[in-house]
Amino acid sequence: MKEIRYVHEPTDLQCGQAVLAMVTGICVSEVCAQLGNERETKLSEMRDYLSGHGIMLEARRREASSKNELPKYALLSLETPRCWHWSLYADGTFYDPEHGVMTDFPDCKRKYYWEMKEYEE
Repeated sequence: MKEIRYVHEPTDLQCGQAVLAMVTGICVSEVCAQLGNERETKLSEMRDYLSGHGIMLEARRREASSKNELPKYALLSLETPRCWHWSLYADGTFYDPEHGVMTDFPDCKRKYYWEMKEYEE
């Protein structure tokens, strides 16, 4: 996967679009236009969008208790104090659309992930 550039979510409802923008390098407004959605994203939308850009999302959701359990690249679904929230983990770094670039999970109660891989040619 290419180098990840951090993108802050433009609104409280666009964490999913911001994650997709970070993974694909496409701006959030274009991601919203391509999805036809400027609000909360569902897993199926995340999966379909990534697939359309050459990235496979593992079918099975897994729970993590620490970052040591994460694969090299992962789509994260986190239960934060405020809401359920999409985030991104890439090569040892957390890219959270709300909280910034971090070395560990943001404050969250439950942590789920799906491994991401590029489709092999």
